Parts: sequence; C-alpha cells; structure tokens
Amino acid sequence: MILSNRSPLFLRCDLAGIVRPVCACWTTLRVRQIGRVAAAMWLLHIGAWGGLAATPRPVLPVNFVQEIQPILESTCVRCHNAETTEGGLNLVSRELAIQGGQSGPALVPGEPKQSLLLSSALLPSDQEHAMPPEGPALAKSQTDRLEAWITEGAPWPDDVRLGVQVRIDFGKHIQPILEQECLACHSSAKAEGDLNLTSRETAFTTGHKSPSIRAGYPDRSPLYKSTTLAKDDKQLMPPIGKGGPLAQEAIEKLRLWIAQGAIWPDGVSLQAKPKASSAPATPDTIELVAQIHALITQTSKQQSASEMENYEGTIPKTGAKYQMVAIAGGTFQMGSRNEEPHRKPDEGPPMDVTIDPFWMGKYEVTWDEYEPYMINKEDRAKHGTRKDFDPSKHTMLDALSQPTAPYTEMSFGMGQKDYPAISMTQHAANKYCQWLSAQTGHFYRLATEAEWEYACRAGTTTAYSWGDDPAKIGEYAWYYENSNEKYQKPGKKKPNPWGLYDMHGNVMEWVADRYEPDYFERIQNATHNPYLLPEKIDPRSVRGGGWDDDPEQLRSAARRGSDPEWKRQDPQLPKSIWYHTDAKWLGFRIVRPLTVPSVEEMYTYWNSATNKR
Repeated sequence: MILSNRSPLFLRCDLAGIVRPVCACWTTLRVRQIGRVAAAMWLLHIGAWGGLAATPRPVLPVNFVQEIQPILESTCVRCHNAETTEGGLNLVSRELAIQGGQSGPALVPGEPKQSLLLSSALLPSDQEHAMPPEGPALAKSQTDRLEAWITEGAPWPDDVRLGVQVRIDFGKHIQPILEQECLACHSSAKAEGDLNLTSRETAFTTGHKSPSIRAGYPDRSPLYKSTTLAKDDKQLMPPIGKGGPLAQEAIEKLRLWIAQGAIWPDGVSLQAKPKASSAPATPDTIELVAQIHALITQTSKQQSASEMENYEGTIPKTGAKYQMVAIAGGTFQMGSRNEEPHRKPDEGPPMDVTIDPFWMGKYEVTWDEYEPYMINKEDRAKHGTRKDFDPSKHTMLDALSQPTAPYTEMSFGMGQKDYPAISMTQHAANKYCQWLSAQTGHFYRLATEAEWEYACRAGTTTAYSWGDDPAKIGEYAWYYENSNEKYQKPGKKKPNPWGLYDMHGNVMEWVADRYEPDYFERIQNATHNPYLLPEKIDPRSVRGGGWDDDPEQLRSAARRGSDPEWKRQDPQLPKSIWYHTDAKWLGFRIVRPLTVPSVEEMYTYWNSATNKR
C-alpha cells in the first residue's frame, strides 16, 4: 500500500514539507496496519516532497506543559483570567477554555478550525479579532503546535491552571544578550566549542552539544543550562572573566524565550556588540547606611538587658503605631524532637543555640505601617531610587530605595486597615526595616531563623508554643480550617507565653536567612546568634505557616524556603524585586537587637538581595 498525494493524510501536511504534529498519531497507526515497508515508503514519499531527509525525526505528541502552556500564558491569559475576563473569556483552565466567552468556545478538542483560540491567532494582525491584539502575531511554529495539540484532543493536566507570563520579544529581550554576552566567542569568525550564534540556522544546529537550543525545553538547551551553572564551574557561560555569570534577569529572559518556542524572526542576523552601560547609580549605598548608623548610635544608647522594656513606637512620616516586646537572651534547643509528629529532616538534629537580647514586633507588620512605604508618589527606577533624586534638596530618607508602584491591588480584596501586609519579597521587607530605622533612630531588621524560633517557642519545647495538642490550634492561630480563606486581623487569637501574637499562622513570616535543608549541620560550629547570609534570590527562609496551611505546617520548628513560583504571575520583565504576586499568605514582623551592629553589618542585613543570582 502506497499513499498518494491525494490522500486525506497528505492534505493535513504542510506543503512546505514539514509534517504537522497531528501525523504522529497516524504514523503509529499506519505502522501497525500496513507494515514497516509501506510505512517506510510513506515516510520516504513525504521526505522527497518536502526536501527532508529520508529518515526524518518522528514528531512526538505535544507536551502541554512544555509547549502549549508558555504560549497561552504569555499571549492570552493576561487578558483572559479570573480578574480580567475580556469578552467574558477565562483561559486559566481547560474547562473554562471549552466553556468560552461571548464569541463562543475558545477550545473545541479535536476541532482546531472551530477553536477560537487558534482561529483568532491565524487572522491577519490588522483584523479586528486577531489575537494577540498587542505585539507580533504568533509564529507559525507556535500556531502549528496549537493546531496539533487541539487535533490530539487538547490534553491538559487536571492540576494545571494557567497564570500570566511575560511575553518575550527576540529583538528587545534576547538579541542584546546574545550580541553583548555571547557573540564575541560564538560567531562565524570565532566559534568556540563549534557554536555559532550569528543566525537562527547556525544557533540551532551548531555546538558540541548540538542542538544548543531546543524550542520549548530550556532544561534541555545547553545555551540556557550553561548560564545557570555555579560560578566555579568550567562550563559556565559566559565564563568568569568574560562577563559571567549572567545577571539573573538575563538568565530568566533566555529561559522564557526558549520555553515560549525560541522564536527568532526571519532575516535577523547578529553581530558582536559592546555591553550596554550598567543600571543608573543609586544613592542607597553603604555611605547612606553610615549616616543612618550615626543617627542610631546617637539615638539608641546601648543599655543592659535588665533595662529592656516593652514599648510602643510611632512612624514619624505616617503616624502609624507599632508595638515591640522585650525578649531576654538565652540558650534553647532549636529544632524538633525526633518523636515529634510530622517532623521533617530539615528540622534537626536539635541543638542548643544561644541568642542575645532583642525586641520583637508584638504583631505582624500591618498595611497601616507598610502601605505608606509601598505606595509613594515618586516615579522610581526598577531598583527603587527616585528618578528625580537631587542630593542638594532631598533628605536622607529620600535617598532610600522604595518599591515601584504595584500593578494590582496587593491586599487582593482581603482587607487593608489593621490587616497584615502581604506579598512582599524579602528584599522589600529588608528595605522597609531600613526605612523605619532611618526615621526612628533604632535599628530594625528581620529576625534570624534562630531568633524567630526562640521567640516562637517562648521557653517551650513542645510542637507548638501552647503544647503538643493540635486540637487547641483554633485558640491560637488562623489556619486552613478557620481562616475563611483569607488573612485575619492580628491579635485576635491568644498570644504565646511571651506575649507575641500570631507566631503560628495568619501569615508566614520572612526571616533574614537563606534556606538550607542542612541548616543544622551548617550552624553546628557557630551556635551563638547563627545567621546564614543569603547567597542567591531563592530559596530564603520563612517561618510560622499561614492562613492557608494545615496544623503541622504551623509548628514552632517547621521550616520553608521561598520559591520563584511565588511571583509566577508577575507580568513584568524582569520580574519585580519588590512583590511576590502569588504569595497571598506571606508577611513579616520586625526585630530590634539590643546591640547596635557595625555599618557593614547593617548594610548586609538591609541589602542581602543586592547582586544575588
């Protein structure tokens, strides 16, 4: 049996010679029905027609998560989600996509021509209903994969709900990286490692580990993977001394570009170019910290632990009140007991840790305290510096970095006045502490992991500060079962033995350390005020559990690390250093150590996210 070019199968193949992915299922079927010889002749026929090799790579079924999800999230979901349902269409799930909007179903499994998701993307860009309405049209490789996926029945894992992803533009986001960071060593004139990135053809086919770029699969693309290696790895690209390592922002752009299909426009060739100038200078430097340090040492006269008392503070700029609880220093056993139910390996082995005296916030930081710092009238650069900063007329407080404007209402409708502030990055929480310190003349920062657990336990050795019985959790904490799916006002449950409220539940709380699974091994020779300085953006430590957690996650010793997924729906590029838009259960509280640290130590605490990968 030989298939002719009049066969319906051939009518579903691209006349340019590229067999569409829909043929993958036919290939398997025909091999079984007509035998290997006929199937081989069929493949030869297709190869000859399209100018392909006689033994083409078989086309695999479409992988939704790797190939379709990035396309939808970067071009469709921004306008079609739970909060922005343009045309009545919500595309965050398969069910909703099939349900469709005002114009009908966006997705009809098995029927690509009836699926508006595809047909609108195939319209000329000047037509009214062409999608996406902004930016370039989808590339043919992307619409081909969408068509193949729909033809296969539009398989979509039940547990996958879509978010918003930045859409990568090759000329704007990728070309400058390749030309400034890669072409000096990987061009037609100089192709180290046999890799030539001058054109699309050479970029996709050359290199020792060819192909260097696998569209839809960043983790299988050496071009991307080589940028994520450790600084001392010989395979790191660009190498140390030649511009490496790349900034995290550039690495993320490469990842997203490949994930979204590695679109490289026709006719675009690259040439090596010098690096662009660095980001604008900021007045938020160690010299500024030295000025704040001088104010603090003048205001906060060191006193003995016996003189420490609870106090109420006022933020001078806003008049917001906050309360601090005096915590005497001491030694305690940090970590969970081996017999503690739900204990995890990262909670031990338990060891004695010594903590110096400090004050801790009686409550989690609220929107009343935090929002005036977050929402400000000044136009700011990405790193938070006022664009109009003038040292001749602006104050020390004006020189501090503050968040850029949020792109959405950050309480997400859960309440603002007297409610805990949420969804900030650790960097934002650190800089709030600096902002508060510069006004009050007291040194504020985040608690270390050890300080936080010491304060949470409040002299207890049990799973919770009230004991081991999780049945009492409703008296002390807001968690999954009683929170009504939102945070609650601090101080409405019972405090722990030292008068601290909501140490268990309500919102998780940032601490100052980086998260390490083997934390206890790392501190075993430094158990006096241990602190693991962050070395990269994620993971960093959070404690206490939140309103969406189960009781075992609220235990005194329970640990967790931050995750890039916490800002998955952030539509900015680079993603904001100030907001975790997908962490609606994340907040913080402040501490003030009795001993005022050095200028260098202050700077480290407040800027631990600076220049981290």
